Amino acid sequence: MLSWLSAVAAGLFALHVLQKLFFPYFWKDVTFLWKIITYGIKLELCKLTSKVVTVVDTFVEQAQRIPDKAFLIYEGVVHTYRDIDERSNRVANVFLKQGTLKKGDCVVLLMNNEPDFVSVWFGLTKVGCTVAFLNTNIKSKSLLHCFNCCGAKTLVVGADLIECLEDILPSLREDNIDVWVMKRENGGCTQVQTLLDQIDFASDRPVPASLRAATSLKTPILYIFTSGTTGLPKAAVITHLQTLKAAAGFWAFGGREDDVVYVPLPLYHSAASMIGIGGTLQLGATCILKKKFSASKFWSDCRKYDVTIFQYIGELCRYLCNQPKAEGERAHKVRMGVGNGLRPDVWRDFHARFGEVRMCELYGSTEGNLCFMNHIGKLGVVGRSNFFYKLLFKYDLVKYDMVREEPVKDARGFCQRVKKGETGLLLSKVSATSPFFGYAGSKQLTERRLLRNVFSSGDAYFNTGDLMAEDKEDFICFKDRVGDTFRWKGENVATTEVTETLGLVGFIQEANVYGVEVPGHEGRAGMAAVIVRLGHEFDGKALFEHVVTDLPAYARPVFIRIQEFIEITGTFKQQKFQLVQSGFDPSTISEPLYVLDYVQKSYVPLTDNVYQSILAGEQKL
Repeated sequence: MLSWLSAVAAGLFALHVLQKLFFPYFWKDVTFLWKIITYGIKLELCKLTSKVVTVVDTFVEQAQRIPDKAFLIYEGVVHTYRDIDERSNRVANVFLKQGTLKKGDCVVLLMNNEPDFVSVWFGLTKVGCTVAFLNTNIKSKSLLHCFNCCGAKTLVVGADLIECLEDILPSLREDNIDVWVMKRENGGCTQVQTLLDQIDFASDRPVPASLRAATSLKTPILYIFTSGTTGLPKAAVITHLQTLKAAAGFWAFGGREDDVVYVPLPLYHSAASMIGIGGTLQLGATCILKKKFSASKFWSDCRKYDVTIFQYIGELCRYLCNQPKAEGERAHKVRMGVGNGLRPDVWRDFHARFGEVRMCELYGSTEGNLCFMNHIGKLGVVGRSNFFYKLLFKYDLVKYDMVREEPVKDARGFCQRVKKGETGLLLSKVSATSPFFGYAGSKQLTERRLLRNVFSSGDAYFNTGDLMAEDKEDFICFKDRVGDTFRWKGENVATTEVTETLGLVGFIQEANVYGVEVPGHEGRAGMAAVIVRLGHEFDGKALFEHVVTDLPAYARPVFIRIQEFIEITGTFKQQKFQLVQSGFDPSTISEPLYVLDYVQKSYVPLTDNVYQSILAGEQKL
């Protein structure tokens, strides 16, 4: 008997050793995959029963279950689940009383981070409306375009942003767009309606749940505008399926009801709204909502509010690492960071300085149909795949020609998969389980994001526009963005939009915009190779004024390169590859170079001394 037990114990020990040696991530993979499958089954049941428990339904349930628990804490003021539920009811009742909105209508929301962003969002959803989130950096021309995309006839704007609309208010009124401002009546502008007074006097009784009831996961509920490659923002269609998947993010990474989540990212981004707010209420947790991110106040906030989870983009963590060192930096309760774009070197510095916070990298675009999650926590990767994950989510990495800026095809015209460890363009198969809902108002834009006949005739894949690599252990690493889009300061920069803006400058004949790597910075800084018109001279001050007026901060070219001619490809596309490779080093580039200088309010010559100060991190970009 003892020998039999000893044999069993020895066998189990051997299996354990073998598992650790050859399948070190087995149990973590199984646990994570089980969560994915069980949540997927829950969503499939929604399809079978035609009854969708939406994110707002979950919020209402939480408000009934834990009414007095803090949901949002903003600038030190606590807003409980009951508070936000009742205030969103007031918003819903205001618009129902007005009678101008009905189920299915779209309302545009232009607000900075504040509790009323969530109250208005939920209130409009309770009426049955879809809500379009606008980037607060948006310019007037783009704003009018956004209304045309989603067909909205109502705009709710924060009191601190109404001045941004003064130039286009007459145009909005001409298009019969109702403008509501989150302030009280004070006898000001007559072209807008004030909302706060009406909210204060409205009933906080719930509106009929039938107004927000959804029978399909594929019903649009949000439009989130992304900076696209077309020169104007694109309205990504967000359905209940996408919001429910995003809301499960914290839970999938191990979030709990007792967590306190720090959200310093803008709510008009899917990360903050769908993952941050949606994930918080899914757990029944508490969210510390910040109007803007402050590196100097981050850790003091974390200590003050006992933060356990924070959201980030790669730049955010770098800003924290660049702060002057202070005592007690490890005296916090933060156990998890959830976000994307964290460079390996910043990751290491963050851990070395602030402690072994579990960094949960994830990968996915607002409109995309694929998501990777680094549930292992391995440094420098965005996610992990395995045999079973690939059965559920069909994706491939294909060879990509950086010069031609297109996938490499074989003799039959099909894409070629890369080998393990090689870098390739990430494509995700469009199917019933992984649908792509595209963009509102333009079938053409939707079609542009698809590649057809990729591996066989008739198939369709979502083109992520990202270069990735998958190693022998199935870890997935982000390498770069391709095409006309790059990232800077956490935002997508559309080169066509910047090119069009530069083309309006009198002395610029042609511009070729691209991104260049800057040591110590995330993403790529904007750079423009320009041809100065014959008989004109380069005017740094005039160009500075133009880009500051017409472009958001993240889209402004940091560097300018003066050229006599711009190379083009055989298909008459501007050649960017060599420009990207040559960077902005004045010692290796004979052509005149300039850099954006906010102190002198001009583009100033990029000398060797200035170049060295940029490399040393002494000059702000």
